[in-house]
Amino acid sequence: MDTEAQPTERDRSLPPDPEDSSGAPGPEGRSRSALVSRFADGLPGGRITLTLLLCLLFLLAVNVFVARPFEIPSGSMEKGLRVGDRVLVNKLAYTFGDGPARGDVIVFDGTGYFGDADYIKRVVGVGGDHVVCCDGEGRIRVNGRSVDESGFLFPGDSPSTVRFDVVVPEGRLFVLGDHRGSSSDSRDRLGSPGGGMVPVEKVVGRAEGVVWPFGRAGRLEPTDAYAKVPAGEASAHAAAPTGGGHG
Repeated sequence: MDTEAQPTERDRSLPPDPEDSSGAPGPEGRSRSALVSRFADGLPGGRITLTLLLCLLFLLAVNVFVARPFEIPSGSMEKGLRVGDRVLVNKLAYTFGDGPARGDVIVFDGTGYFGDADYIKRVVGVGGDHVVCCDGEGRIRVNGRSVDESGFLFPGDSPSTVRFDVVVPEGRLFVLGDHRGSSSDSRDRLGSPGGGMVPVEKVVGRAEGVVWPFGRAGRLEPTDAYAKVPAGEASAHAAAPTGGGHG
């Protein structure tokens, strides 16, 4: 008796063996691949052009929603930032937490307050802060606390040659450039509408670091100069400013 197993042909009417590992793509996989291929074939350059377009869309989305480059237009933020430096601005820095803090370097839209352009300055006072220039040693005082700004001020600059005594309204910021002798900032607008205070909603984001030129690339180190400044009184009343102009 012949007991050798005889090969049989699988019934083609049965569903495919779930353990079949032939590796052939299913209808869904084939349809997706075909869709991409048809779309790429319709573009000059094919898949290379499609890849470049997708990268461009990604970068555009990042620029709109996450981060954007900003070119330093003047020497107002020296010594840390020079003319022509490109800094990366984090547009989500204040989206999910607290607003700008003292010492932050921010980019803001100056339309209606400074001029029809974006500006970069350092936050010296936030809503409720009492900011005064100057104490007996020529330092700026915030909420009665003298601040040592020597870590970022331009060498040879004094904290300010313009005297002022202001209370920052809630929702506003008092901003100064690090190169005080070459900066047009809140001091220049003490007597104008808004008193030189930047609305928080005008802030584009926080400057995180230099990305160009490569030789200067690096993170902007946060300052602890204002760390010991006590909280200001929650007040929207601004004290009458003294002085004016820019030194």
